[in-house]
Amino acid sequence: MDERLSETSSFPRTVEWKDNKVVMIDQTKLPNELVFVKYDDFNQVADAIRTLVVRGAPAIGVSGAFGLALAVLQSKTTTKDELISDLEKARKILFETRPTAVNLAWGLEKIMKIAKSGNSVEQIKDLVISTAKKMADEDIEINKTMGKNGSVLFDDNDTIMTHCNAGALATVAYGTALGVIRATRESGKNIKIIATETRPVQQGSRLTAFELKHDGFDVSLIPDTAVGYSMANGLVDKVIVGADRIVKTGHVFNKIGTYQVATMAKQHGIPFYVAAPLSTFDMKSDAKDVIIEMRKGSEVTGIGDKKTAPDGIKVINPAFDMTPPELISGIITEKGVAKPPYEESIKKLFEAN
Repeated sequence: MDERLSETSSFPRTVEWKDNKVVMIDQTKLPNELVFVKYDDFNQVADAIRTLVVRGAPAIGVSGAFGLALAVLQSKTTTKDELISDLEKARKILFETRPTAVNLAWGLEKIMKIAKSGNSVEQIKDLVISTAKKMADEDIEINKTMGKNGSVLFDDNDTIMTHCNAGALATVAYGTALGVIRATRESGKNIKIIATETRPVQQGSRLTAFELKHDGFDVSLIPDTAVGYSMANGLVDKVIVGADRIVKTGHVFNKIGTYQVATMAKQHGIPFYVAAPLSTFDMKSDAKDVIIEMRKGSEVTGIGDKKTAPDGIKVINPAFDMTPPELISGIITEKGVAKPPYEESIKKLFEAN
C-alpha cells in the first residue's frame, strides 16, 4: 500500500495490528513517499527491525510483541509446551535484531510471560494478540502523559534542539522527545525546533523534519557539525532527545552523536533533557556492560545509491553512544521527571510505578 500523506491528515500509527497482520510505515522510504507494509510472518518483522523499516525504541518494543503475535498464529502445534517452544525460537530471532535498545527485550519478555500463563493453545493465542494490541494502545497514552510532564520544563518562545527521531515515527504514535514538544505547543506555548540531520541514516532530516513540518511546526534543519555554531550563537534555548536504553545510574544510550550534543549543551549552559518511558530503563545492567550495536560501513560510505567515499577504506559506524548523567538536566518519564542524583530519583520513579 503506497500513499502520500496529506498535509491535513492526522499522523498515522507507525505500527499496528490489522486483520491478523502487522502493518508498518516503511521508514526507509520517507520523506519521499509514505509506504505501508504488511507482514504475516514474524521473520518479516525481524527483518523490518533489522533493516530500520521500523526503528525507535518504543516502536520496536511493540513490533517485537506483534512479531510474537504473528508467531502464535503461524505455529501449527497442538500443545502448550510446543507452542511456548515455538515462541521461544521466535523470541530469539526477534531479540537478536537490535541489541542496544532495551524496549525490544521488554516487549518480548512481557509477551512470553503472558503466554506462559495460558492454559491452552487457543487461550495463549488470544492472550498474546490482545496483550500486544494493548501494549500499542498504552504506548500512546504513556507518551501523552510523558509529554505533559515534560512540557512544564519549556517556556514560551523557546527554540528547542532535538537529535535523531524520537517522535511519532519512533513510537506507535505521538512520540517521546517530540511528544514533549507536541505537548508544549498544545499547552499554548509558541516554540521553534532545530533538528540535526543525524548522519549517517539521516533520521533527523528524513523523519523528524518530515514529521514536524507535517504537524505545522516551525522547524529548521542543521548539519550535525553545526550544533556548536547554533549554540554559540544563541540559537538554542533547550535540548531534548529520546533514549534507547537508560541504566539505573542515569547513563543514557541514544543515537550516535547524542553525547556530542550533550557535551556542547553543557559547554554553553543549555539545559539538556531526555524523554523516555520506564520500559526504556534497564535496572539490571551497568553502563559498561551495554553492547553498542555496530552497523554496516555502507551507511557511511554512501548516501542511498550514491558513493561518497573511496573503496577499500575502514569504517567505524556505531549506532549509539553513551551520555553520562552529569550532562543531563532531567529525564522525563510517564511517572514524573527524574533529576540528579539519578540513582535515587530513578529508583523513586519505579517505586511509584
